[in-house]
Amino acid sequence: MNNEVFNKLKSFIVESGWGITLLPFKEKEIGVNTRIKEDLKINGDDADEFLIAFGNEFKVDVSKFKIDEYFDDEGEPILTDIIRMITRKQKRQTKELTMTHLEKAILAGRLDEETINS
Repeated sequence: MNNEVFNKLKSFIVESGWGITLLPFKEKEIGVNTRIKEDLKINGDDADEFLIAFGNEFKVDVSKFKIDEYFDDEGEPILTDIIRMITRKQKRQTKELTMTHLEKAILAGRLDEETINS
């Protein structure tokens, strides 16, 4: 872990207001295992905006990131939960994106499966 990079990433999230709409986070509460979707509550269209801002802020190429594998579509959690209850289908599983993955992306200059899984 690169403390300087990680601290800049935490500051970016807190100062930009990401993750505070539903669950207020302070810099000290964000750790290496903080999950972007589950803990910071960044999902749907907000995830698109977050990743674009993240890429711009840290000069990270996010063009090959498969966002649909990590985040739900806008409105999906409520509407599809209702449909799942009626049809008894299981919820679509998404992959987990953490602060550690974003830190790796900053160091590599790109966010993609290879960087996340390294």
